[in-house]
Amino acid sequence: MHENVTEIVVNPAQQRKGRMVFLLLAVFFTVPLLVVVAMIKFDWRPTGKSYGELIQPPVSIMHTSHWVSDQQQALPAFWQDKWNMVLIARDCDAVCMQRLYDLRQIYVSLYKDMIRVQRVLITQQSDTTAIRARYPDLLIINGQPEQIVDLGRMLSNGGQNTLDAQRVYFIDPLGNVMMQYAPAIEAKWIRKDLVKLLKASWAG
Repeated sequence: MHENVTEIVVNPAQQRKGRMVFLLLAVFFTVPLLVVVAMIKFDWRPTGKSYGELIQPPVSIMHTSHWVSDQQQALPAFWQDKWNMVLIARDCDAVCMQRLYDLRQIYVSLYKDMIRVQRVLITQQSDTTAIRARYPDLLIINGQPEQIVDLGRMLSNGGQNTLDAQRVYFIDPLGNVMMQYAPAIEAKWIRKDLVKLLKASWAG
Protein backbone atom coordinates (compact mmCIF):
# COMPACT_ATOMS: atom_id res chain seq x y z
CA MET A 1 0.00 0.00 0.00
CA HIS A 2 1.32 3.35 -0.96
CA GLU A 3 0.72 6.40 1.18
CA ASN A 4 -0.19 9.60 -0.58
CA VAL A 5 2.23 12.26 0.51
CA THR A 6 1.25 15.80 -0.34
CA GLU A 7 4.19 18.06 -0.78
CA ILE A 8 3.57 21.61 0.32
CA VAL A 9 5.25 24.08 -1.95
CA VAL A 10 5.72 27.52 -0.47
CA ASN A 11 5.51 30.27 -3.02
CA PRO A 12 8.36 32.80 -2.48
CA ALA A 13 6.00 35.63 -3.44
CA GLN A 14 3.55 34.53 -0.74
CA GLN A 15 6.39 34.37 1.77
CA ARG A 16 7.40 37.94 0.97
CA LYS A 17 3.79 39.07 1.19
CA GLY A 18 3.43 37.36 4.58
CA ARG A 19 6.56 39.03 5.92
CA MET A 20 5.36 42.40 4.67
CA VAL A 21 1.97 42.01 6.39
CA PHE A 22 3.72 41.03 9.64
CA LEU A 23 6.03 44.03 9.40
CA LEU A 24 3.15 46.42 8.76
CA LEU A 25 1.23 45.05 11.74
CA ALA A 26 4.31 45.41 13.97
CA VAL A 27 4.74 49.03 12.85
CA PHE A 28 1.04 49.75 13.33
CA PHE A 29 1.03 48.58 16.95
CA THR A 30 4.52 49.72 17.98
CA VAL A 31 4.81 53.25 16.56
CA PRO A 32 1.82 54.69 18.52
CA LEU A 33 3.36 53.55 21.81
CA LEU A 34 6.72 55.05 20.87
CA VAL A 35 4.97 58.33 20.07
CA VAL A 36 3.38 58.37 23.53
CA VAL A 37 6.76 57.74 25.17
CA ALA A 38 8.30 60.58 23.14
CA MET A 39 5.47 62.91 24.18
CA ILE A 40 6.32 62.23 27.82
CA LYS A 41 10.11 62.27 27.48
CA PHE A 42 10.43 65.41 25.38
CA ASP A 43 7.54 67.34 26.94
CA TRP A 44 5.75 67.48 23.59
CA ARG A 45 2.05 68.15 23.34
CA PRO A 46 -0.37 68.72 20.49
CA THR A 47 -0.34 72.25 19.14
CA GLY A 48 -2.73 74.78 20.58
CA LYS A 49 -3.62 75.75 24.10
CA SER A 50 -3.70 73.06 26.76
CA TYR A 51 -6.10 73.53 29.67
CA GLY A 52 -4.51 71.02 32.00
CA GLU A 53 -1.21 70.98 33.82
CA LEU A 54 1.52 68.69 32.51
CA ILE A 55 2.84 66.31 35.17
CA GLN A 56 6.46 67.28 35.87
CA PRO A 57 8.51 65.26 36.51
CA PRO A 58 6.68 62.47 34.68
CA VAL A 59 5.10 59.81 36.88
CA SER A 60 4.83 56.20 35.74
CA ILE A 61 2.70 53.61 37.51
CA MET A 62 3.90 50.75 35.29
CA HIS A 63 5.88 49.23 38.14
CA THR A 64 2.89 49.38 40.48
CA SER A 65 0.71 46.30 40.84
CA HIS A 66 -1.88 44.77 43.18
CA TRP A 67 -4.60 47.25 42.27
CA VAL A 68 -7.94 45.90 43.51
CA SER A 69 -11.43 47.07 42.53
CA ASP A 70 -14.35 47.69 44.87
CA GLN A 71 -15.65 44.29 43.70
CA GLN A 72 -12.42 42.61 44.89
CA GLN A 73 -11.22 42.06 41.34
CA ALA A 74 -7.44 42.09 40.82
CA LEU A 75 -6.38 44.79 38.35
CA PRO A 76 -2.62 44.36 37.79
CA ALA A 77 -2.50 46.95 34.99
CA PHE A 78 -5.89 48.66 34.77
CA TRP A 79 -4.59 51.37 32.43
CA GLN A 80 -3.47 49.10 29.58
CA ASP A 81 -5.01 49.44 26.11
CA LYS A 82 -6.99 52.55 27.07
CA TRP A 83 -6.62 56.25 27.70
CA ASN A 84 -7.78 56.77 31.26
CA MET A 85 -9.67 59.68 32.81
CA VAL A 86 -8.92 59.15 36.50
CA LEU A 87 -10.45 60.97 39.44
CA ILE A 88 -8.59 60.57 42.75
CA ALA A 89 -10.51 61.36 45.94
CA ARG A 90 -10.14 60.25 49.54
CA ASP A 91 -13.93 60.12 49.93
CA CYS A 92 -16.44 60.72 47.14
CA ASP A 93 -18.49 63.64 48.45
CA ALA A 94 -20.87 65.88 46.49
CA VAL A 95 -17.98 67.56 44.64
CA CYS A 96 -16.58 64.17 43.68
CA MET A 97 -19.98 62.92 42.46
CA GLN A 98 -20.39 66.02 40.31
CA ARG A 99 -16.97 65.40 38.81
CA LEU A 100 -17.91 61.80 38.04
CA TYR A 101 -20.95 63.16 36.23
CA ASP A 102 -18.67 65.49 34.22
CA LEU A 103 -16.42 62.57 33.26
CA ARG A 104 -19.40 60.54 32.13
CA GLN A 105 -20.63 63.41 29.94
CA ILE A 106 -17.16 63.75 28.40
CA TYR A 107 -17.02 60.00 27.80
CA VAL A 108 -20.43 59.81 26.12
CA SER A 109 -19.63 62.81 23.90
CA LEU A 110 -16.62 61.01 22.41
CA TYR A 111 -18.92 58.82 20.27
CA LYS A 112 -16.74 56.40 18.22
CA ASP A 113 -13.69 57.13 20.42
CA MET A 114 -15.49 55.89 23.55
CA ILE A 115 -13.90 52.46 23.11
CA ARG A 116 -10.45 54.04 23.49
CA VAL A 117 -11.18 55.60 26.90
CA GLN A 118 -12.18 54.41 30.34
CA ARG A 119 -13.27 56.28 33.47
CA VAL A 120 -11.63 55.41 36.76
CA LEU A 121 -12.21 56.47 40.36
CA ILE A 122 -9.35 55.82 42.80
CA THR A 123 -10.59 56.32 46.34
CA GLN A 124 -10.16 55.23 49.95
CA GLN A 125 -13.91 55.10 50.43
CA SER A 126 -14.84 51.56 51.42
CA ASP A 127 -18.60 51.71 50.76
CA THR A 128 -19.09 52.47 47.06
CA THR A 129 -22.70 51.26 46.82
CA ALA A 130 -24.16 54.68 45.96
CA ILE A 131 -21.43 55.39 43.40
CA ARG A 132 -21.85 51.97 41.81
CA ALA A 133 -25.64 52.41 41.60
CA ARG A 134 -25.28 55.71 39.75
CA TYR A 135 -22.30 54.77 37.56
CA PRO A 136 -22.36 50.97 37.04
CA ASP A 137 -19.78 51.10 34.22
CA LEU A 138 -17.24 53.11 36.25
CA LEU A 139 -14.02 51.35 37.26
CA ILE A 140 -13.62 51.92 41.00
CA ILE A 141 -10.30 51.11 42.69
CA ASN A 142 -10.27 51.07 46.50
CA GLY A 143 -8.89 47.67 47.50
CA GLN A 144 -5.41 48.68 48.68
CA PRO A 145 -5.54 51.88 50.83
CA GLU A 146 -1.76 52.08 51.31
CA GLN A 147 -1.21 51.89 47.57
CA ILE A 148 -3.64 54.74 46.99
CA VAL A 149 -1.78 56.83 49.57
CA ASP A 150 1.51 56.08 47.78
CA LEU A 151 0.03 57.14 44.44
CA GLY A 152 -1.22 60.38 45.98
CA ARG A 153 2.24 61.04 47.37
CA MET A 154 3.87 60.48 43.97
CA LEU A 155 1.48 62.84 42.22
CA SER A 156 1.53 65.62 44.80
CA ASN A 157 5.26 66.27 44.29
CA GLY A 158 5.44 68.03 47.62
CA GLY A 159 2.30 70.08 46.96
CA GLN A 160 -1.32 69.70 48.01
CA ASN A 161 -2.34 66.22 49.10
CA THR A 162 -3.69 64.57 45.94
CA LEU A 163 -6.32 62.60 47.84
CA ASP A 164 -7.92 65.86 49.04
CA ALA A 165 -7.42 67.89 45.84
CA GLN A 166 -9.89 65.77 43.82
CA ARG A 167 -8.09 66.33 40.55
CA VAL A 168 -8.73 64.55 37.27
CA TYR A 169 -5.71 62.88 35.63
CA PHE A 170 -5.01 61.48 32.19
CA ILE A 171 -3.10 58.19 32.29
CA ASP A 172 -1.92 56.85 28.93
CA PRO A 173 -2.00 53.17 27.83
CA LEU A 174 1.60 52.74 29.03
CA GLY A 175 0.85 53.80 32.60
CA ASN A 176 2.25 57.33 32.32
CA VAL A 177 0.35 60.01 34.23
CA MET A 178 0.35 62.84 31.70
CA MET A 179 -1.98 65.68 32.68
CA GLN A 180 -3.91 66.90 35.71
CA TYR A 181 -6.98 69.10 36.06
CA ALA A 182 -8.06 70.98 39.18
CA PRO A 183 -11.77 70.95 40.15
CA ALA A 184 -12.10 74.50 38.78
CA ILE A 185 -11.35 73.34 35.21
CA GLU A 186 -14.64 72.88 33.37
CA ALA A 187 -15.52 69.58 31.73
CA LYS A 188 -15.58 71.11 28.24
CA TRP A 189 -11.88 72.05 28.52
CA ILE A 190 -10.93 68.59 29.79
CA ARG A 191 -12.77 67.12 26.82
CA LYS A 192 -10.95 69.44 24.41
CA ASP A 193 -7.53 68.27 25.64
CA LEU A 194 -8.59 64.62 25.56
CA VAL A 195 -9.80 64.90 21.96
CA LYS A 196 -6.42 66.40 20.99
CA LEU A 197 -4.58 63.52 22.63
CA LEU A 198 -6.76 60.92 20.93
CA LYS A 199 -6.16 62.55 17.55
CA ALA A 200 -2.41 62.79 18.12
CA SER A 201 -1.96 59.18 19.21
CA TRP A 202 -3.01 55.84 17.78
CA ALA A 203 -2.41 54.19 21.15
CA GLY A 204 -5.42 53.00 23.03
